[in-house]
Amino acid sequence: MLLAVSSMIRLRTRFHSHRLMLCAQDQVARLLLACGIIDDWISVQGRACASLFAGVDSVEGQLQAWLKDCDLAIGWMEDHGGTLSEKLRMVGAREAVVLSPFSSTIHAIHQRDRFLEAIQEAPADGGETGILTMPEPLLHLGQTCLNDAGVPVGSLLAVIHPGSGSAHKCVASAVLAFGVDAIQTFGAIPVILEGPADREPVERLMQSCVSSPIVLKGLDLLTLAGVLAQASLFVGQDSGVTHLAGLMGVRTVALFGPTNPARWAPSGPKVTVLQGAPCLCQSWSDVSRCEGKPCLKVSQAHLEAVCLAHLREAAFR
Repeated sequence: MLLAVSSMIRLRTRFHSHRLMLCAQDQVARLLLACGIIDDWISVQGRACASLFAGVDSVEGQLQAWLKDCDLAIGWMEDHGGTLSEKLRMVGAREAVVLSPFSSTIHAIHQRDRFLEAIQEAPADGGETGILTMPEPLLHLGQTCLNDAGVPVGSLLAVIHPGSGSAHKCVASAVLAFGVDAIQTFGAIPVILEGPADREPVERLMQSCVSSPIVLKGLDLLTLAGVLAQASLFVGQDSGVTHLAGLMGVRTVALFGPTNPARWAPSGPKVTVLQGAPCLCQSWSDVSRCEGKPCLKVSQAHLEAVCLAHLREAAFR
């Protein structure tokens, strides 16, 4: 969803007098609403969306009201036989575009640009980065969370997220711990993020650190965004949180391995991607069987140098 934000901005520019409605997962939709990217939303897991995708004759509730007054309905998904686009027009949409950003008919390389190409927009030119500006209520959420954790207001803060959607995309905890130690030596305060699936990588990181940093556990997405807004540096694996930090314009070090940064690197004016040797695996099955994983052998010295360069820039700006 975060990779589609540039497309949403383009749609708002193209249809500047319209309202932009979104069917999406709840937490990210609330975030995009709070940041002014969209005007309203409903849950993609709700009954109204289910009736649309299941092919029920009538669509219910808020979605029905939207589609009856809709000039353009967009679905970034597969549309076997054109059934979904036909259903959208049948309910009331004057025009419907349903095309997956994974479609073989799309030629753009970066996944962000594939979302754009699906709606016949040109690739991003770098001017649409850092576009998630946090409103005051979210900043307050982040400040309160950090205060409760014992982080002084105005501290030089570095946020580290050691987890990802797959253990096969994660740089070794010893490498991350080296970066954490360098951040502490510089005088910044490192804070570790632990999401629902991050217990093991966080435990390994904590065991490898010389001094145990603060850990923030189980933050909802709005609070997480508020915390990131206070950070002078973010260090993370190939994950959604790293994409969020990049979109917010946070100084970001993105650690990549088997996934191709040319397609999946986070967008942002202050993003640095670090990767080991180019990945030679031909499939995800090959990745899971690869024992050495040279693509994840990020240099500790390089990680330290990049982190400290970002922190110096933040400290002396």
